[in-house]
Amino acid sequence: MLTSAQNSIDSLKSKLKNERNDSLRILTLVQLSKEYQYTNLKKSFDYAQEAVALAESKNILWGKALTYHNISNFYSISGDYTSSAKYNDLALGINFQLKDTLSMTKSYNNLGENYMSYGKYDEAYFYFTQSYKLASNIRDSLHMAVALHNMATVFKELGQYDRALDYLNLSQQISYKIKDYEGEAYNDDEIGDILIRKGAYDSALHSLFFSLKVSRSLKMAINELVPRTIIKIAQAYLTLNEIEKAMVYYDTAYLLFNETDNEFGRAQVDLGRGKIYLKEKKYTEAITLFETSVTTAHQANSWSLEIECYESLANVYEQIGDYKKSLGFYKQFKLLEDSLFSQGMQAKLLQDQLRFETSAKEDQIKQLTKLEELRRGEMEKQGLVRNILAVVTALTIILLFSVYRSGQRKIQINKLLVENQEEIRKRSKELEQLNQVKDKFFSIISHDLRSPINALSAILDMMDKGQIKPEEFSKLNKELRLQFNQTKTLINNLLDWALLQMDKLKIQIETINLHKLVEENFKLLGSLHTKEIHMQNNIPLETLCLGDLNIVSLVLRNLVLNSIKFTESGGSVVASSTEEGGYIVVSIKDTGIGIDPEAQKMIFAKTAGYSTRGTANEKGTGLGLILCKEFVERNGGKIWLESEVGKGSSFYFTIKKA
Repeated sequence: MLTSAQNSIDSLKSKLKNERNDSLRILTLVQLSKEYQYTNLKKSFDYAQEAVALAESKNILWGKALTYHNISNFYSISGDYTSSAKYNDLALGINFQLKDTLSMTKSYNNLGENYMSYGKYDEAYFYFTQSYKLASNIRDSLHMAVALHNMATVFKELGQYDRALDYLNLSQQISYKIKDYEGEAYNDDEIGDILIRKGAYDSALHSLFFSLKVSRSLKMAINELVPRTIIKIAQAYLTLNEIEKAMVYYDTAYLLFNETDNEFGRAQVDLGRGKIYLKEKKYTEAITLFETSVTTAHQANSWSLEIECYESLANVYEQIGDYKKSLGFYKQFKLLEDSLFSQGMQAKLLQDQLRFETSAKEDQIKQLTKLEELRRGEMEKQGLVRNILAVVTALTIILLFSVYRSGQRKIQINKLLVENQEEIRKRSKELEQLNQVKDKFFSIISHDLRSPINALSAILDMMDKGQIKPEEFSKLNKELRLQFNQTKTLINNLLDWALLQMDKLKIQIETINLHKLVEENFKLLGSLHTKEIHMQNNIPLETLCLGDLNIVSLVLRNLVLNSIKFTESGGSVVASSTEEGGYIVVSIKDTGIGIDPEAQKMIFAKTAGYSTRGTANEKGTGLGLILCKEFVERNGGKIWLESEVGKGSSFYFTIKKA
């Protein structure tokens, strides 16, 4: 007995065979492609290609838009997001020509999903907001809910979980109102993922199992949502160390991805299985799966999956003791992660977010105004009908009521406008600060970081051409070492500063032995410089303070480096401490050249970046002391200096006593 699906396919094939009208043939081919989409992916693709070829050969605009959209869905299911984005972009261009707002809404949303798969969250957020605006203009609740859901996924990937949950709740309310059960399943899937990342595993599993139940009841078993939800359930069990359950769910997802020949989905499963093997110390199997997954991720331009694969490869090689390979993969992981969450992307996303929320508030004000005018007109009509015998009295009442309501409405609108303007001012100030940070950052990269690299390149070229004599090599080796140490210090400061500006720095307070920490930094920094500087640690042995170990170490390191830089060979750098109330005052004193009063005024200024060359012609960026000020203040203390030209300098900072 034939199933209803097979009956539908047979009917469409019969219709296609007898149909001569090109437009109807295009529609039939698209319908056949969709019917085969979840049972035979090759036939689905063949019909999709045939539909595209027919629409292009006859140059039927609406047909090309429809077939491009259909084939883009095929590529998306298959994990080929690059091809999917290409056809979505073509469909969007034609929909613009046709002024088909609903189709434009779908194309914008699909492009956003394509860019999400690449990890380009700023681009994805832009397309989702455009989709929402168009859906809102035509009052299409379904696509408004879809756009809100997708905007939530952007904030989820950026770690803004509370904002993501706010968007998901709005999407869920719309889906519930219009009885969009499929949308509710997608929202519960995302909520479960967020709860996993927040560590609330029981609640996460509850949401994920509910999403899975709804998906299966709606016969979405072959749909991409079901295996995607199953992978998240497996991830939750893996985190809870329930290995057997995790492997069962990964195997189930792999079978579903096989049915649609989704190579990208299989790569996600391989990553999860590899993590299980890593926990079981089956290192060879884990490495094989991680390498397979990262190859697919790279081919699909999926940065987010590629980042996770490189991090996993770094972990497995670290566990087996191959630290060289581990470091190599860790560098690839950090390089991609830094590119993905770049300052430029964050700034662009902030601008798009501000633009979207401002536009939404303006639309809300317009809707309030329009609704109020409709209500007022209706009340006036009713008043005239009911009170025709007392027209003067009725008009007076209506007039008074209108004045009152108009006043209330104006107050409300003015309040919204004031809030909106305040928000814009706040965002503008933040963007201005970001621009200042960006300008400073790139100024340092273009001038101070390029110079030592160019010098290193020139020396290496000379060595390659045999222009350096053996007796000169020792001197050049010393110079190379000095250049390397200066560049390393600069890069570390740049990375710490960037983390600080993007509020990605987390403070972890602990008890620190101040004497021991100073001693460690003296030994480290003394070995990195060619100057003969006497370093003396006068801090009592058991001096304990409270603070973040990395922050306090960075402050000490930069202050000591600064003192070494401006002190002649034979000079000294002395670390001391005193107690004042609940704080310890730490001082780093040198016998260097000192700082003139004008320079002292801007040495800690964030945007000034004051710097001069050291006594051995060392270069600097001025970034170290700026970092010291910001880190000391983050740690709850304050920093200042005392200096006199020709008599040295003393830098002081405070830290809480343990």
